[in-house]
Amino acid sequence: MEFLPLFHKLENKICLVVGGGVIASRRAHILLQAGADVTVISPEIDDNLASSVEDSKLKWIRSTFDVDALDHLLDRIFLVVAATDNDSVNHAVAQFAEDHNIPVNVASDASRGDVIFPSIIDRSPVIAAVASGSKSPVISRLLRGTLEAALPAHIGKLTDIAGEFRAKVKEKISDSNRRRAFWERFFQGPAGAAALANDAQTSREMLVDALEGFDPDVHPGEVYLIGAGPGDPDLLTLKALRLIQQADVVFYDRLVSQPILDMCRRDAKLVNVGKARSDHTVPQDQINQLLVEYAQKGHRVLRLKGGDPFIFGRGGEELEELAASGVPFQIVPGITAASGCAAYSGIPLTHRDYSQSVRFITGHLKNDTCDLPWHEYAHENQTLVFYMGLVGLPIICKQLIAHGMRSDMPMALVQKGTTPDQKVLLGTLETMPELVQSNEIKPPTLIIIGEVVRLHDQLAWYRAD
Repeated sequence: MEFLPLFHKLENKICLVVGGGVIASRRAHILLQAGADVTVISPEIDDNLASSVEDSKLKWIRSTFDVDALDHLLDRIFLVVAATDNDSVNHAVAQFAEDHNIPVNVASDASRGDVIFPSIIDRSPVIAAVASGSKSPVISRLLRGTLEAALPAHIGKLTDIAGEFRAKVKEKISDSNRRRAFWERFFQGPAGAAALANDAQTSREMLVDALEGFDPDVHPGEVYLIGAGPGDPDLLTLKALRLIQQADVVFYDRLVSQPILDMCRRDAKLVNVGKARSDHTVPQDQINQLLVEYAQKGHRVLRLKGGDPFIFGRGGEELEELAASGVPFQIVPGITAASGCAAYSGIPLTHRDYSQSVRFITGHLKNDTCDLPWHEYAHENQTLVFYMGLVGLPIICKQLIAHGMRSDMPMALVQKGTTPDQKVLLGTLETMPELVQSNEIKPPTLIIIGEVVRLHDQLAWYRAD
């Protein structure tokens, strides 16, 4: 992190702007909006700065940059901005600031200064800022536009109401997790919606009612069963992202990528309950019980699974335990590995010319065998997708050929699909076992079998590198 974002209170602090052009004017007016006392040094100033001088909003020293002329301000300058069109003058200003331990922004050369000006979204008291380290102002402006569209116009009013009631809520609800949950329900419920609709009075009344009705003896815990998708964090649903950021405790599988885990709250408790073949970090029965126990203690529990929780994810088993224990839960489906890996490999699972059906098959059963109804799979016009089939791949190929499928049937093996480490191995039922051995493929992998695999060369679009 090249720059640490900080928010400074500039009210009545002296900020010096050297320069009188467009950039200097922009910097000066941002500082004025923050309540700073702005002094501009420049032989000439543009019309915007001149109008501010006339309104007595800023002071103008009509001269070139002169260190001696600043003696009366030296001990009180909080920030210096070098914004002339002369690099040598800007560097002299930067040196002056450095000599006197004053933070400086050099508009034409961010590396020469200590401070940069971000793109700002002002919904006071909510302030959002985006910066690209001065490497790409266009990216900063694009991101600012995205944030402006996402931040409601009256979110500042909602924040003011929360500030008014903060002490009362803390007094009423001592537990920090339950207090956070209370505020999130307020922000995302009807009371928050009223404030965002500029109806502050209704919002306050609803907040008072919610606080009076709060029962400290009731612990409304809940479990969120969420599919994290095949790896790419951009494939999360909006609802999944919202619940991920609300959870107090997170139980996650080994297939959940680190960028998705990074989206969890920093103070959330993260527990790895991942399972690999013959290596279960936490047994399934114990996972089920942990979900119940944490929810019954009042926590918002996130069960985060790779892919979709209802497709070879044991989500049904976990929900049976929750339902039997009376624990409320929500389910957020995810993009299953078959859909995600096939799409990122340019392999359509169905195609009018090649495949009119698709079957999702587990590569090993509960007793670690690969005893499957092979005669049902040996058809030309369907796509087979095997989950967890890397270890049993030689058996899969052998059995499909033995039950009538052509030995030259196209086959793809996708390793770490949708991630920057994605690798696609192409072959046939006959050649794939040897290809896997020679390429040292490791899980997680997905196997796709069918004529649709031929479309990979034409439709592949994702370049992992």
